[in-house]
Amino acid sequence: MALLIGKNSVVSVNYTLTDDAGKVLDSSDGSKPMLYLHGSGQIVPGLEKALEGKGEGDALKVRVEPAEAYGEVIPNGVKTIERAAFEGVDVVEVGMAFEAQAPDGSAQHIMVTKVEGDNVTIDINHPLAGVALNFDVKIVSVRAATKEELEHGHSHEGDGHSH
Repeated sequence: MALLIGKNSVVSVNYTLTDDAGKVLDSSDGSKPMLYLHGSGQIVPGLEKALEGKGEGDALKVRVEPAEAYGEVIPNGVKTIERAAFEGVDVVEVGMAFEAQAPDGSAQHIMVTKVEGDNVTIDINHPLAGVALNFDVKIVSVRAATKEELEHGHSHEGDGHSH
């Protein structure tokens, strides 16, 4: 019997991700299928839920609302801070991304959106916050995760994996 996707499955999928206007945001086309450990938070929650219980060869189209993807836009997520806050960074330019510690201690991604003298405008919103995501997915393979993959919390592709 074919293995169905569930917690601790290693899943390989080909996909195309578009926004509501049909613009391709990401795709595995022309590269290897995406490999992930189901249940470990490596893909957006809405897609993970839709793939649960599916099997090798299944194809599906899934619309994921922002709340189940990269979240809604945080209105106060855009701030202007002092250039001095970027300790050890010689040049700060628009488009640079950093990881900082959020007030609750978690990792927070920030993107530089404007630099004016000693003032740097940052945005803590994910670039796809507030965007509904449309996935066209084909499941290539499903297998049980190895003990090592479970210990590491992610899938290991091929030979020679090292940390």
